[in-house]
Amino acid sequence: MEGFGCKLRAARVERRLTLRDVEERSLRLAQQWENPAYGISASWLARVESESGGLSATKLIVLAVIYDLTAEQLLGLCPNAVSNPADLEQVSSPNSTLLLSAGRLEEHAKLWLPDKFVTDPPPNDTTLLPADSNTLPSHYRRGIIGRRDQTLEPMILAGSIVLIDTQKRSIAGRKEWNHEFDRPIYFLLTRTGFISGFCELDRNSEWLTLVPHLLSHESSKRWRYKKEVEVIGTVAAVFMRRVA
Repeated sequence: MEGFGCKLRAARVERRLTLRDVEERSLRLAQQWENPAYGISASWLARVESESGGLSATKLIVLAVIYDLTAEQLLGLCPNAVSNPADLEQVSSPNSTLLLSAGRLEEHAKLWLPDKFVTDPPPNDTTLLPADSNTLPSHYRRGIIGRRDQTLEPMILAGSIVLIDTQKRSIAGRKEWNHEFDRPIYFLLTRTGFISGFCELDRNSEWLTLVPHLLSHESSKRWRYKKEVEVIGTVAAVFMRRVA
């Protein structure tokens, strides 16, 4: 089945745009909108089109403008996209907040966030939950941020549930994100257990450094890349709860 990246590439080629054309247009939009986060690099877009890079909502907005795609057309590029936008129950409306009390959206939310994850007390250590192929695609896993893992506080608090995309394990370079909310978050396995946070690789890709949030009291940690640490995947979604 043709992936989202391949369909994005087809949309670009159909409009006779090169990767560099998209980069230049995005930079003009970023300047016009007075927000550098809307800038897109040619190298980053190439990775997305080859299905090896993540796509944030910010970048998706820019591509929709450059390719002149409506929201419905953009959804049509997604694998298994809904045939009728009304099925989204107006969740795309920026001026409305929905209480998921019944219907398809509530059922979908409960697939990856069962009630017990919210009501059970959080563990002391960050934990990777068993795979559940009955409710999630095979490449997604759930994890819970433990009380001792304060790497991303106050951005992500202890007890938060994270959805992990195990297909996205490469560490993004500095040019691939613009601010802390755009920066990828990784779920790692070390010799002492699981931990989650921002990551950096040295020039030779020999050392991986875990970078704490600027307001966190934690210090940076470093391991030999692929020898002392394993990247489980990139955090795709976060459900954050307040833990007393």
